[in-house]
Amino acid sequence: MEKLLVAILGNRNSGKSHTWNTLFGATVRTGKEERRLYFNNYEYVNVFLVSGSPEERQKYVGDLIADTDPRIVLCSTQYKDDVKTTYEYFLEKSYFIFVHWLNPGYWDGDDSLFDSLGLTNWLLSKNSMVGIRSGKISASSRVNEMKEFIYGWAKARNLIINEQG
Repeated sequence: MEKLLVAILGNRNSGKSHTWNTLFGATVRTGKEERRLYFNNYEYVNVFLVSGSPEERQKYVGDLIADTDPRIVLCSTQYKDDVKTTYEYFLEKSYFIFVHWLNPGYWDGDDSLFDSLGLTNWLLSKNSMVGIRSGKISASSRVNEMKEFIYGWAKARNLIINEQG
């Protein structure tokens, strides 16, 4: 069974939670169950959201997801050494990883940051895609890009639910 992780990577206060809030059109937090991500008025897909990064919370992502086995996970990840533990969890569970790195993040300096962790190369050597987006500009363009990617991925796997029948 194919699975998808959509991750937002960034420093603390870079705009990760703001991205999820924009995607859902409301303030959202990590839940215990899947929730609906609507693409329009009647089409949606079920996703599991980990809003606060496991690294900031000092929790193992597997404990946050618990006993669920979601096909699509949306997860905040913090740019620090132990973030690889979070990505390795998903890789071990055969997720394809789609990452938006907020670089620079909302509260970072004006210049893009050098990848001192070598995370980009490490991720790209795995089953993943990485894009760098500015956290200083409106979240709408990156959210639309994520939404289109999730829709296409889910549509190809017959995961889109249509409320109109």
